[in-house]
Amino acid sequence: MRRQLTQKIVPLLLSLAVLLVAGCGASTPNAGSNEGTAGKGNSGAVKVKVFKSHMGIGSLPAADDPHVKYIAEQTGVQYELITTPPGSEPSEYLNLMIASDELPDILRPIGGVEQTLIQQGGALPLDELLPEYAPHVWESIPQEAWDIVRSASPDGKIYYVPKVFLVPERAPLIRKDWLDKVGLEMPKTEAEYVELLKAFRDKDPNGNGKADELPTSGREFGRWMDHLFAIYGVAMWEGYPEWDEYDGKIQYAGTTDNMREAIKFIRMLYEEKLLDNETFLNKGEVWQAKINNNLVGSWYHLPANVRDRYNAMLTQAPDAYIAAMPLPKAEGFEAFVTQKSMGEPEWMIPAAKQENAPNALKLLDFFYNSENDEFVRFGLEGEQHEVKDGRKVIIPPADNKPLALGMKNLTTADDMNKRIEETYPADQQQMVKDMFKVSTADARQIAGDGLPASVYEGYPDIQSHKLFQEVLTKIVIGELPLEAYDEYVKKWNASGGEAVTRRVQEWYEKVKK
Repeated sequence: MRRQLTQKIVPLLLSLAVLLVAGCGASTPNAGSNEGTAGKGNSGAVKVKVFKSHMGIGSLPAADDPHVKYIAEQTGVQYELITTPPGSEPSEYLNLMIASDELPDILRPIGGVEQTLIQQGGALPLDELLPEYAPHVWESIPQEAWDIVRSASPDGKIYYVPKVFLVPERAPLIRKDWLDKVGLEMPKTEAEYVELLKAFRDKDPNGNGKADELPTSGREFGRWMDHLFAIYGVAMWEGYPEWDEYDGKIQYAGTTDNMREAIKFIRMLYEEKLLDNETFLNKGEVWQAKINNNLVGSWYHLPANVRDRYNAMLTQAPDAYIAAMPLPKAEGFEAFVTQKSMGEPEWMIPAAKQENAPNALKLLDFFYNSENDEFVRFGLEGEQHEVKDGRKVIIPPADNKPLALGMKNLTTADDMNKRIEETYPADQQQMVKDMFKVSTADARQIAGDGLPASVYEGYPDIQSHKLFQEVLTKIVIGELPLEAYDEYVKKWNASGGEAVTRRVQEWYEKVKK
């Protein structure tokens, strides 16, 4: 079995012109000169343009921002943070940037662009540069992760710095206060879970007398209800089937017998109104609002991000309490929470920006240097945090408040405990720590962790999970019989699934050694 320590194609035209958002052009000096492509910034610091999408709430910092200036003083590198315009969908926006060669110096790839750049010669190999210019990055990331990154390129080179997340990110969550109100314990079996959902439906656990409780819920396309699949040993990631070992070989979870049984189970929940009957209509914000407004008893999400949701619940339900639910067992199946710990692309440098690569890596290395951990977590007093009763407290983000660049995406169990203690009130910390304890016990790193998107080349419908989402939706809501799943499997294989499976199995043979 492969490692236990702990995871394209976009249009061809993306190859060398990924990021129009980088803005103005600049000359490209020699690497040894320590000059950035945008020239000198504050106090002679070298400028490095950093592209990130999904930045969250806040404005882009200017050159005179205190956070920008502090890092420039420490590293000699002045970062310029750039992103997609408001309202743009990042992966789609990348396709609109294809006419420009105004690339940033370092970028976070999305939408499979990393494979396009690698295959078209647009990505810079980092094997020799990382140990020299980013030694803390090189030493912090496990060798296993670097091996997975190498497996994603045709020449076995390192073209990106991976995300490494050594604790489970997602978990089945449940309203423990609802459990208490209906007089039941945590369910140990599938049958007990169904009994619990019926009690949530019928016994008014939210106490508003409206019989509006949704025992469990998900989002459109069947996303974010992974707990219902997990009971049957299906590898899922936010509603997308993943690749894992079934019957002794790596396979797409969306075509297995495990998936067929999971869909049968979910269809029953839908018929009994134990699954929110608006699940396949729920946009993300609608789904989240239902949870925040004390309407949902059981769901699947991120324990680390539960704070705002929990605080919203408390405004209407002062005794609300969220717990992680140990996965109920279904006879004949091994339940597990899907864990993807390493291999997802986090940072890469365009080949066109090779001469400024040492400075980009120097900036990245600052965030991975343990001597800077305190600053990376809290930033500057009065800007990113304030001190209350001798304790540093993160200042909440605001639309008019400049964002602070963060580049480290390596999380251990100790890191997560620190994050909980730093971002949650004292009376909520144990609740969240207990969530991670439960989810960790049920989590398993899947065989397809780190699978490169290049395996899908030429088969966009297989990569997008379009066929799976269509059959899942129609079977669950009753438009198709369960037997339609068998025809879907045949269609999936004939539409490129067999070819993709061969590629995945070839990749797996390389990485599991």
